Amino acid sequence: MRQLDAEKSRDTYEKVVNNIERVMIGQSDTVRKLMAAFASGGHVLLEDYPGTGKTTLAKALARSIDAEFKRIQFTPDLLPSDLLGVSTYNQKEQTFEFHEGPIFTNILLADEINRASPRTQSALLEAMAENQVSIDGKRYCLDGLFFVIATQNPIEFQGTYPLPEAQMDRFMVQLSLGYVSPEEEVQILSAQGEKHPLFEISRCVSREDIIELKKNVTRVRISNEIKRYIVDIVNATRKSKGVELGASPRASLSLMRAVQALALFDGLGYVTPDHVKEMAVPVIAHRLVLDPQARFSGLTREEIVAEALKSIPIPA
Repeated sequence: MRQLDAEKSRDTYEKVVNNIERVMIGQSDTVRKLMAAFASGGHVLLEDYPGTGKTTLAKALARSIDAEFKRIQFTPDLLPSDLLGVSTYNQKEQTFEFHEGPIFTNILLADEINRASPRTQSALLEAMAENQVSIDGKRYCLDGLFFVIATQNPIEFQGTYPLPEAQMDRFMVQLSLGYVSPEEEVQILSAQGEKHPLFEISRCVSREDIIELKKNVTRVRISNEIKRYIVDIVNATRKSKGVELGASPRASLSLMRAVQALALFDGLGYVTPDHVKEMAVPVIAHRLVLDPQARFSGLTREEIVAEALKSIPIPA
């Protein structure tokens, strides 16, 4: 096993983040967590209002590493074949030819994913979990940098299909960009006075740098005490009052990978409890299912994770 190069990985991370933040003003915390998911092989669900910069964020990430970017607008009439691809018959060759769909890319923006039917939503499950798709009985592997950023509007419910628990569990983190401060919004207006700063973004790291970053995430040391801390937090959500379905073991694994990435970004070769506390809510909260009484009383999933963090002793 190769030795961890934390300094080089931190340098790669900072180059990408600095590049993205030339466009995404006032979103440092969200960019850091998104990069943790990207570097640890996860996927991101952005639940936010229109116009907050979701597409710009995905494009800025792709441009920073010279990756291929594709965007799909999910609609009720979108079919799985529109996402995965389709086989057509070549009369001249008398064979079927497969034409790749937009899922064959590096960074995929699945815009308003909850507008598509459950059948189309489920087409993403295999891709997100196993980095492959099965079409007409044949398996097609996706690129090693395959990364999904899916979006949904938190206030619009008419004509939408809520993501099932199995789909939510495939997203490593759920994030929100939110509105920036008035001062930061003025900076955005000034930056786009003549042209969008996104067009000035160019590659700052190579694909090889990102692949090495991903490998180094798994080399970050995480003690048994921190592992138990993670498991105890996740387990506490299963016992919390008002929770109908707690977080799965996949949540524990996702949290472990995400905090390894954060430690690496900080130039460390080991995970600290602070890293766990930083990522616990975005990794765990969206996986919880509350019972009707809890929902009607105004209890939120984020509050449940926060209470779990308070109830579990921090390892020394």
